[in-house]
Amino acid sequence: MHHTARKFSLSVTAILASLLVTLSPHTFAAVGSLDLTTSGIGYFSLVLFVIAYLLVMGEELLHLRKSKPVLVAAGIIWMLLGWVYTQEGMPHEAEHAFRHTLLEFAELMLFLLVAMTYINAMDERNVFDALRAWMIRKGFNYKTLFWLTGFLAFFISPIADNLTTALLMCAVIMKVGGEDKKFINICCINVVVAANAGGAFSPFGDITTLMVWQAGIIPFQDFFALFIPSLVNFGVPAVIMSFFIENKKPDALDEAVEMKRGAMRILALFLLTIVTAVSCHTFLHLPPVLGMMTGLGYLQFFGFFLRKTLPGSLARKRAIAESRGDQAALRRLGDVVPFDVFSKIARSEWDTLLFFYGVVMCVGGLGFMGYLALMSEVLYTGMGATVTNIILGVVSAVIDNIPVMFAVLTMQPDMSTGDWLLITLTAGVGGSMLSIGSAAGVALMGQARGMYTFIGHLKWAPVIALGYAASIAVHLWINADLFVK
Repeated sequence: MHHTARKFSLSVTAILASLLVTLSPHTFAAVGSLDLTTSGIGYFSLVLFVIAYLLVMGEELLHLRKSKPVLVAAGIIWMLLGWVYTQEGMPHEAEHAFRHTLLEFAELMLFLLVAMTYINAMDERNVFDALRAWMIRKGFNYKTLFWLTGFLAFFISPIADNLTTALLMCAVIMKVGGEDKKFINICCINVVVAANAGGAFSPFGDITTLMVWQAGIIPFQDFFALFIPSLVNFGVPAVIMSFFIENKKPDALDEAVEMKRGAMRILALFLLTIVTAVSCHTFLHLPPVLGMMTGLGYLQFFGFFLRKTLPGSLARKRAIAESRGDQAALRRLGDVVPFDVFSKIARSEWDTLLFFYGVVMCVGGLGFMGYLALMSEVLYTGMGATVTNIILGVVSAVIDNIPVMFAVLTMQPDMSTGDWLLITLTAGVGGSMLSIGSAAGVALMGQARGMYTFIGHLKWAPVIALGYAASIAVHLWINADLFVK
């Protein structure tokens, strides 16, 4: 994986975690005392947000960082709210709403930082590179590689997040596929669908599931009711696409990657951190971020151990390498630096984090004006929860699933557990229908530039849509009892 791709994946991992915390049901469900949906200030704020989001969508064309327009829009929207409420003799109501939103976002940010730090640490210890090298050395044929990368993406993404997983699998595909554009394109599509589907049944796999879990709407264990629908979402298009894979076998490549000391122990600590976060939320009814921050302490203690024992470890390895005359090993040992937790945090993509702050505050402000309550009545009351959730999943293929899910959580519609799981599923996998519909797809277009393209993905959109429909049908069937309030 390229360094920039890794850096981007880690930053998004953090973002996902943080955003989930932000969406506590008590945060944005409240509507202000004043209905501003038909006021000039309300219309102005709505237009301002749309313009800001259009600028975000044109980031590549304008070369304008996406955080700038939403930060300015968020500031103006809340200043207008403060001015209106002050004029009406309620100066503290808007202040309290803003502070509450900000507090929840800070909780989200801490969650994000821990998840990002662990993924960064495992990346620095060569965990992902070692897995990639193992797959490359095996010399699998194209069909085996197609299914292997798909299944690994599906089962790794619930823990490592869908973006990091997709980038890892794409690195393998690019290495083995060489100049075979058709094979690389179809494999990348399969990986995007698999990673998004795998992330849909785990709170740690995608931001949409994390948001719903952090909001306390669905217990951790109940998300696994989406396992079979998610598997169907991945399996249906994968089976169809597999018939178009040539039965070729590329030459096995001799690539060896040695994991650094402590790599597997850091992975174990990450799993322990997840258990701690889930236990805090499930058994102690405390925010999951408490468990995540405790897990950061685990990593810091282990980092201290690695630093203190580094000289002795290097001396032993250097003696062994010298006795064998292994010059390559001696060169590697000369590049070893002490493990530093905070250097991993410093690699974050802060523009992305600030972008999500802006989006959250903008949507929170519009919700406080009453727009989301109005939208909830039009959609969920007028059309019904199930139909609306299916439509919003399709919308997430064009509009990022994070603001879509954020808006739903802000609306707080009265839905059954089955419908909350449905919007979690559709918002999570709906983005697979277009390459620009998910972070995984966008990242892979950059990593496999010219090989995996928007048009190449669009050709398979009907097949992916078939998997989308099948997963919804399976969820409605096997989880029918969850749709009863």
